[in-house]
Amino acid sequence: MPIATIPPRIKWAVDLMDVQPADQVLEIGCGPGAGAEAICSHLETGKLFAIDRSESGVDRTKRRNQKYVDAGRLVVRQIDLATLRVPVKRLNKVFAFNVNLFWVRACDDEIALLHERVVPGGAVYLFYDAVRPELVPNIVKKASENLLRGGFRVSVVEQKAPPVIGIIAKR
Repeated sequence: MPIATIPPRIKWAVDLMDVQPADQVLEIGCGPGAGAEAICSHLETGKLFAIDRSESGVDRTKRRNQKYVDAGRLVVRQIDLATLRVPVKRLNKVFAFNVNLFWVRACDDEIALLHERVVPGGAVYLFYDAVRPELVPNIVKKASENLLRGGFRVSVVEQKAPPVIGIIAKR
């Protein structure tokens, strides 16, 4: 699929992340592969390691992004974050869109893993569709608390159209 088919909310998120050609990126919950496509289009010597607990999400991401898999810029695996062993030693960026893990429960082990793998100055970017505005304060509060407890500095950004909330956790 051409890059033009990337949803505006994903394009906004990836632009905000300012992906650089040599970045080492982890995507949590790659789903249909639009985020992977947008990220990989910016990479040259860098790599994206995309994970999803769903076999169908992994398959869809691989199919949509076969050229990046073939080029060695994308590795896709069916695994959850709790059991992940990242093949790169250090990550510049971690990206997740609509992954509930970070706000529905304490996730100290997962955040500790991210803190260990993200380079100083790197960041974790959590994005959520804000189509139900009543949920946004709770999402921001819980995810921010989890990230702060894990040693990250947290800021929040918002986009009005389409409505997306971004939580940026810098190391």
